[in-house]
Amino acid sequence: MAIIKTFSAGFCKGNDVINQLIKKTKFRHASTGQIISEAAILADMKISKVENALTLKTSVFEKFTHEKKYALAYIKLVISKMLMVSAGRDLILSGYPTQLIPREITHFFRVGLIADMKFRVATLQGQQAATKEEAEQQILRLDEEQAKWLAKYCSIYEAFNPTDYDLIIPMNTESVEEASDLVIQHLNEDIFQPTRTSNQAIKDFNLLASVEVALAKKGHDVTVAAKNGNVRITINKESSRFSRLKDEICAIVEQVDGVEDVKIGRDGDLSEHGAYRKYNEKMPSKVLLVDDEQEFVKTLSERLTLRDMGSAVVHDGESALRLIEQDEPDVMVLDLKMPGQSGIDVLKKVKQTHPLIEVIILTGHGSDEDRKQCMELGAFDYLHKPTDITKLSQVIKKANEKVSQRR
Repeated sequence: MAIIKTFSAGFCKGNDVINQLIKKTKFRHASTGQIISEAAILADMKISKVENALTLKTSVFEKFTHEKKYALAYIKLVISKMLMVSAGRDLILSGYPTQLIPREITHFFRVGLIADMKFRVATLQGQQAATKEEAEQQILRLDEEQAKWLAKYCSIYEAFNPTDYDLIIPMNTESVEEASDLVIQHLNEDIFQPTRTSNQAIKDFNLLASVEVALAKKGHDVTVAAKNGNVRITINKESSRFSRLKDEICAIVEQVDGVEDVKIGRDGDLSEHGAYRKYNEKMPSKVLLVDDEQEFVKTLSERLTLRDMGSAVVHDGESALRLIEQDEPDVMVLDLKMPGQSGIDVLKKVKQTHPLIEVIILTGHGSDEDRKQCMELGAFDYLHKPTDITKLSQVIKKANEKVSQRR
């Protein structure tokens, strides 16, 4: 038997084909949901955070927290463990996680499911109320996101290139029953049996994922390659202490089971990628600065970065509330006097909808009465401009510690 790897365009009845294959072959199905759940448990992350790793949605704090890279490393680790255990038999893998599997692992029966627009529109309309035009637009958006994600995270620039599949099934001409039968007809072919080289590629994949996880746990964001126990690390950002960074990374990697040799190098023009910043879970990395004085808040953000604190910036209350709904920060530094909603209005709404966010008021226009009202509404602290950056940094750290303790 073989491992079946399926990837489907949207609204091509991919799940129906998988269900038929499970029914007819009794194979185990490692669904995207199962892989995400296992990765979330291993990584001690919210399932929603791991799910986001398989979308284009990226946190404004990602460059400081590396959450997406962390989640993808654990997804790879879960898949590689499944492949180690399956030994090439009786397993169906589907969806985006399959595209993270290296092409060097060859003993898959790789199946692509596609269809023309007419078929996909009809399938979508059978599942939800939508006009033809609405359905077409939804499918086009889905295809665009799929293409961008594959390019960004898998270096795949054509989702259904025939050279990447053993069988591409046009679902507009084949029924679900016929599609599953086509797959089953080929399962016992010798080409899909594990070879020594392919099994080694699984071990290499598992080692790569294990190293990525080990480095991500320590806050490092680098590129990893692994083959036959030899690990190659590429650093693609500037570091003023490169030698020390190399030693630290090398010490982490050498502790991973299966590593025999480690080499670390730099990639191209590092100045294009900014400065290397190791994530430190003890330091604030999800700070939202809300202030309409654009030069002031930009400078403030830069000065916090120099103190190893990660921050995002918005210039009005409405933008802050929208961002919070999509990407909740740990700490907010909030001005009181802004166009549109005032800082007090924003504070009130934040504490009603996201009470775990700690809000620090930083204003040049507040009164004693404003201070009293803000503290009663749940502000963590109330500071006046201009304030010493060291003092503000200390207050942010204390607020972040309070958030961490609650977790």
